[in-house]
Amino acid sequence: MSKAVKEMLIRDIQGRLGDCRDLLVIDASRLDAITDNRFRLALHEQGIQILQVKNTLVRKALEASGPGVLDHCLAGPSVIVWGGEDAVVLSKEIAKWARELGSLEIKGASIDGQPLDAAAVDALSKSPGRLELISQISGLLLSPGARLSGALLGPGGRLQGQIAALADTDGDGSEGDEQGDAAA
Repeated sequence: MSKAVKEMLIRDIQGRLGDCRDLLVIDASRLDAITDNRFRLALHEQGIQILQVKNTLVRKALEASGPGVLDHCLAGPSVIVWGGEDAVVLSKEIAKWARELGSLEIKGASIDGQPLDAAAVDALSKSPGRLELISQISGLLLSPGARLSGALLGPGGRLQGQIAALADTDGDGSEGDEQGDAAA
């Protein structure tokens, strides 16, 4: 491969990755064509991109991100995976496919420039995603207010019920007299 072609491929990889800082590296070389196609289509539907790469070209393309960002996992057949909502969603999806297919191997990742091995990617896939964390935090923020409003409204509700019961009896106990007349 000529130097000009290599430079074009490096620019293409850089263009595809853009400013993406969350990358996973997998080995999908043992997948048959039908399974690989099904895998790629499912990832594409979720906005996750996948690219079969030559290790030396990816190293050169990622030099701007920092030296050796993915060096720990770029050995042998490599496929770069990126995209999705966040790194957790990406790792969850790839871990799910790795469990389902068995022949798909997670080699490692780089999350915000920090290298992760396969075990760390698996641990990341078990943590809550960005949207789950936001909902948990909002629930924690709103729970003291909900408890306070419940405490304030609880006695008021009982008082309202007692006033309504008194209003039903017309305040003079006539309801009791009607029951007494009916018994007589």
